[in-house]
Amino acid sequence: MKYAQEYRDKLCTAAEAVRLVHSGDWVDYGGNNGFPIALDAALAERRDELYGVKVRGNLMPGPLQICECDPELSHFVYHTWHCSSYERRLCDQGRAFFIPMVFRHENWYYEQFLSVNVAMMTVSPMDEDGWFSLAGAMGSERFILDKAEHIILEVNEAMPYICGGPEVKVHVSEADRIVEVGNRPLWSMPLPAPSETDRRIAAHILPHLCDGATLQLGIGGMPNALGELIADSDLKDLGMHTELCSDGYLALSKAGKLTNRRKTLLPGKGVLGLAIGSKEMYDWLDHNDDVVGLPLSYVNDPAVIAQNDNMISINGCLHADLYGQVGAESTGTRQISGTGGQLDFVEGAIRSHGGKAFLCMSSTFTGKDGVARSRILPSLAGDIVTTPRSLACYIVTEYGAVNLAGLSTWQRADALISIAHPDHREELIRNAQEQRIWLPHNKR
Repeated sequence: MKYAQEYRDKLCTAAEAVRLVHSGDWVDYGGNNGFPIALDAALAERRDELYGVKVRGNLMPGPLQICECDPELSHFVYHTWHCSSYERRLCDQGRAFFIPMVFRHENWYYEQFLSVNVAMMTVSPMDEDGWFSLAGAMGSERFILDKAEHIILEVNEAMPYICGGPEVKVHVSEADRIVEVGNRPLWSMPLPAPSETDRRIAAHILPHLCDGATLQLGIGGMPNALGELIADSDLKDLGMHTELCSDGYLALSKAGKLTNRRKTLLPGKGVLGLAIGSKEMYDWLDHNDDVVGLPLSYVNDPAVIAQNDNMISINGCLHADLYGQVGAESTGTRQISGTGGQLDFVEGAIRSHGGKAFLCMSSTFTGKDGVARSRILPSLAGDIVTTPRSLACYIVTEYGAVNLAGLSTWQRADALISIAHPDHREELIRNAQEQRIWLPHNKR
């Protein structure tokens, strides 16, 4: 291999590699499975000699040793583009900070506004041409590398090599240091078993799908339930164009439903920007010529998404109010996750010929006090709006799916109350009356 010597010349220990970091630097970690675990631990070991090091990451499984070793934030300050459950706890404790963003714009943020002194990322083993796959978060990491002054690669033999061009890879010639960690298990996120509520929600979406539709699926039990229904249906020749590839797509492929043959954009190729799932899913993606990784500046661009005819976007949310505003990232001011690509795919799907965008939630949730509360609210008072009412299309609960496109305020209130839990409808009607978005003769 012609690049083997260059690889060996740059090989070092994690402790040696992180000597590239200095006080005051901005350091970027790779996201999810791109999280450089060994380098993070080595950087934490330098705590007492470093001050004011600022670190950015995205959807980390945790733990982050730089955070665990410095609860006072005197040495390291961590920032996240999208919260995992671990990062959410850090934000709750004031030990990490969220960066609001729309995923398709991440490249723009780095190009125009952000500095990166050192980038650290976990990658696949090198191929014969000197390339490593950025398989963990390939859709967003190339932007960071292009801005970085120094690049450190952590090579994990378990990382899949996802097919794609130079825009989702890094070459050995770009690296300053290389660290090997052997065959370290990847973050596994198999889909949870769907609940009965998930199945009822999925059943309301299934009639909207057609042969040849291209799917974007979020994470959770509901996409899993939909996958089960599709597997048992007569649907065929479905396609994949998604920010995040999860086990739902593997299930569709195993059922013979995911062929990508009838896609109008990149026919024959499933498109992804990120991948988090089970080991079986990672094995499926590894060197799979039927799947291609691309930058999120492309994958999540609404104009690109819209080139897929019959584009179906399916995402979860936390709340919707009677005006059609949708919150998917906070409860009050508490950050739960992030905007991510939801807004990108809502806009892209509704611009697609035959496309539809679905935002799904259970009608109620149970609080810590054991009381069931409605997810359909009079207004999002304090909750962060993820999808504005001007873009919200289909809202789905276990009680039905309603399309808000083109509806006035009273029509929206009427539609949303119809899919609220029956125990909360009368109160929501009273709220709608007080908010002057209810006709006196509306059905109750």
